[in-house]
Amino acid sequence: MKPSKFALILALTVASAGAWAKLPPPSEEAKAKAEEAKAKAAETAKLEAEQLANAQNRVAEAFIKQQKANGITVKPTPIAPPAPPAAAAPAAAAPVAATPAPAANK
Repeated sequence: MKPSKFALILALTVASAGAWAKLPPPSEEAKAKAEEAKAKAAETAKLEAEQLANAQNRVAEAFIKQQKANGITVKPTPIAPPAPPAAAAPAAAAPVAATPAPAANK
């Protein structure tokens, strides 16, 4: 029984050594390919978001028409547009210099 535990520990030690290995930095070609894939994914996400918004608008319009046919007036709640991307947030959240309070004279 002891040799099998030792073999198991040895095998796990050897297998975990690969997890600590350092990978070489990506080549310029790999970096370009990753940037292209990132841009394509962002474009796809934007298109999907637009399609989702259009579908939601169609469903809302159909619901409003259905309710109007039943004699019920539906007033949609206005929704604020989404916040700007995170890149613009640091500029808006610039630290404000605090003015020190005047010292009290005794």
